[in-house]
Amino acid sequence: MDFIDYYKLLELDESASQADIKKAYRKLARKYHPDLNPNNKEAQLRFQQINEANEVLSDPEKRKKYDQYGKDWQHADAYEEAKKQQQASGGRAYSGGQGGYSYSGNFDDDTFSDFFEEMFGSGARAHGSGRGRHFKGQDFNAELQLNLSDVYTSHKQTLTVNGKNIRLTIPAGVENGQTIKIKGHGGPGVQGGPKGDLYITFNIINNTKFKREKENLFSTVNLDLYTALLGGELTVDTFGGKVKLNVKPETQTGTKVKLKGKGFPKYKKENQFGDLIITYDVKMPTNLSAREKELFQELQKLRP
Repeated sequence: MDFIDYYKLLELDESASQADIKKAYRKLARKYHPDLNPNNKEAQLRFQQINEANEVLSDPEKRKKYDQYGKDWQHADAYEEAKKQQQASGGRAYSGGQGGYSYSGNFDDDTFSDFFEEMFGSGARAHGSGRGRHFKGQDFNAELQLNLSDVYTSHKQTLTVNGKNIRLTIPAGVENGQTIKIKGHGGPGVQGGPKGDLYITFNIINNTKFKREKENLFSTVNLDLYTALLGGELTVDTFGGKVKLNVKPETQTGTKVKLKGKGFPKYKKENQFGDLIITYDVKMPTNLSAREKELFQELQKLRP
């Protein structure tokens, strides 16, 4: 496999901060997302590579290994162990039996890449203390952007990760920034090891007039002066549709009303919802006619 410079891929240099990496990843992931580039294999490959680069560079430990070992960073742990065994055995780090390979000498940076290309690329069996070494495949990270209205109900969605379509159920109530793990959908294992996992982080965009705090929703509703003073009936919007409220006489601006169970679904708790908190904002009438002004003046005189 050709070496891919992750920094160059994300249009960054090696001094980039974690914030720089996150910003660059989001920009490029949106640009090359398969949904925006249907039937564009080049864009799909680029999207795959961008996810791979972000998965490595956004993880401080993986980034450290990548900076030190380049394309062989995934085998850095095995290399360090081999190096220790080489030092302990006086020069021979690994040896293979029939059909295997042997290596003697010092493990330095010049021989490291060639050694692991032979060790892992050829399908040879790695030997430590007489036992096969198996390595878990690389974990992948992906970001899924959804509208708040999309996660009000559970639904199925197909993602394209590394050229493969993965159909999964998005549970209602997923929160912005939440990450879920899809086991076994990462990179292939090394030497017969298990596949890596796929981690999906949700970027939830609020496309509604409601403010969300976990499972509770908040909304401000305008209330005309006359209904606020005398009371009456008011129709308000909830996430699930419109409902009618009875407004008490002499309702003050800033008054809060809780609509129990009219909030957002609770994550992975079927048929359980938070509350909707409505705040009344009493609006003063404008452009009063002469007669209206007279009536308000009369009312003013009635008040001590």
